[in-house]
Amino acid sequence: MGRRDAQLLAALLVLGLCALAGSEKPSPCQCSRLSPRNRTNCGFPGITSDQCFDNGCCFDSSVTGVPWCFHPLPKQESDQCVMEVSDRRNCGYPGISPEECASRKCCFSNFIFEVPWCFFPKSVEDCHY
Repeated sequence: MGRRDAQLLAALLVLGLCALAGSEKPSPCQCSRLSPRNRTNCGFPGITSDQCFDNGCCFDSSVTGVPWCFHPLPKQESDQCVMEVSDRRNCGYPGISPEECASRKCCFSNFIFEVPWCFFPKSVEDCHY
């Protein structure tokens, strides 16, 4: 195999890996409920919204001085449960089970310590791209 063939093969491999790495577009709540000051960069200068979304990230160019292409909030079982940790309002008590929390029609996520694990949902009407 010649040098040109190896370069072509390497380019095809990179393109294939990029296609596999593509993620699904985040929900509007995963993007719009994240405070601009908490955005973490997910792109490069000049990235388009389509390129950003193709990488599974959020795009919002309406705020200057912060990343326009940024990582979304974590996906939840329901968009009503997608919110920053600081927005959680307690809906339970220490040690509440996911089932008891659900019976109260609240959200449950126990991945972060020292914050409410059972918390009130938010309307999805305020979510937008």
